[in-house]
Amino acid sequence: MSIQVNDDKMTLAITRVPQVYLYGVIDTDSPQRVAALMQSRKIPNGSDIYLNASGGDVHAGMALGRLFRSGAMSTHLGTPRQHQHAPVQAKTAICTGACTYAYLGGLYRWTPSGFDRIGLQSADPKPDSATQTPDDITSYLHDMGIKPESLAPATSTSRDDAMWLSADQMLSTGVANNGNQPLTATFQSSPGAPSLVISQLFRNGEHRIVLQCNPGVVNVTAYDVVGTEHARQIVAHGFRSYMEVNQQESASQERDGVSVADQAVVISRLYPSTQLGKLLYGYTLGAWVSERNAAFRYGFAFVLNPVRGTLGDFYQSCWRFAPWPTTQGG
Repeated sequence: MSIQVNDDKMTLAITRVPQVYLYGVIDTDSPQRVAALMQSRKIPNGSDIYLNASGGDVHAGMALGRLFRSGAMSTHLGTPRQHQHAPVQAKTAICTGACTYAYLGGLYRWTPSGFDRIGLQSADPKPDSATQTPDDITSYLHDMGIKPESLAPATSTSRDDAMWLSADQMLSTGVANNGNQPLTATFQSSPGAPSLVISQLFRNGEHRIVLQCNPGVVNVTAYDVVGTEHARQIVAHGFRSYMEVNQQESASQERDGVSVADQAVVISRLYPSTQLGKLLYGYTLGAWVSERNAAFRYGFAFVLNPVRGTLGDFYQSCWRFAPWPTTQGG
């Protein structure tokens, strides 16, 4: 396996972390070589790892994946940067076998783009296989938060007998997350007014929405934690802020509806309690800041399906705390 580390000033100015290209065949000594570079800080925590490898030693691939996860690395598919006088080569990255298992170790995992492809060869050991220590593979997938059935093939070609994973399949099953950790939701029902926190960590910060039930009203506050300087820039350029409820703009305000606090862009609104069902049972809930001409928009929206059960529990807790008139809808 060949290793190329791009940590020049231009790369760091754009990405803020080195770009590390691993390509060729993942062999048994690949994990030791990468571990040495990590220990020397040549490959620091949080680096971008670009993979382009076929076949190789599956256990070495899993060892690489564990190194990537320990260093909170991000994994992508990609080919190494060519030197100025190098001959032109194909830019398509292919990741199969050991490479696929290494890819799964990324804390943040991007779907392939362009003609890049990731998958398994028919001869590769599978989590449900009866040979080649499947228990080791299943244990590894569990540690990486990947369901074994997620690696079922999306397509198969007779020419190379490869089983490719589609981008949609990778995102829907959690094989890839495109820079976002799973959505979480927690609520407290006592003491005092019930409160709900919906949160999602992403590579450069956190999206968070806090709902608190009070008699007659629900306080909804969105935090986009992106760092103090970035938050100030967003607010300075923003003309209008609003909530997104079920993919629709809601509670729009100009200028004074957004602020900066605790390294976050903060948007807070009050809704009548009768609107709590609309807030919780829609498809999305989010918050945005936009410019006057709408050319710029910054914010986020949660797809609420993964935490629907907790949202229902919170709704019932609010109802028990301070019931609202059902004749107005709720």
